[in-house]
Amino acid sequence: MFPRTWTLTHIERVIRSAWAADTCDPVDLADWHPGNPSRGQCGVTALVVHDLLGGDLLLGEVRVDGDRTGSHWWNRLGVVEVDLTRDQFGPHERITAGVVVTRPAGPPTRCREQYETLRTRVLKQLGADVVVAAGG
Repeated sequence: MFPRTWTLTHIERVIRSAWAADTCDPVDLADWHPGNPSRGQCGVTALVVHDLLGGDLLLGEVRVDGDRTGSHWWNRLGVVEVDLTRDQFGPHERITAGVVVTRPAGPPTRCREQYETLRTRVLKQLGADVVVAAGG
């Protein structure tokens, strides 16, 4: 897929450095700040990790005092779950077990601009010579 090999640690560092208000889910934008840069980044981050490494997309619910307050996305690579945005949540927020979600073909319809912005930054920082089609 790409002409280079990267470690997950390197990919994580690149993704984290690419997060900004313009890659945040608009639903979470009011809560996003440089002190909590992963807030609202889970969906776009999970898609970019999926673009780079494949695997499964996982979706769980965010719950506060038993009430659903949102959704959370992360990845599973083989038997290892990779959640680069788990630290966005406070101690009062609980995440349910994830279920595997099949990714539709093409770019996302929701948060497409945020996804494309993050993806472009990450691929550029990784020095990707070949840009893969969105979705794999």
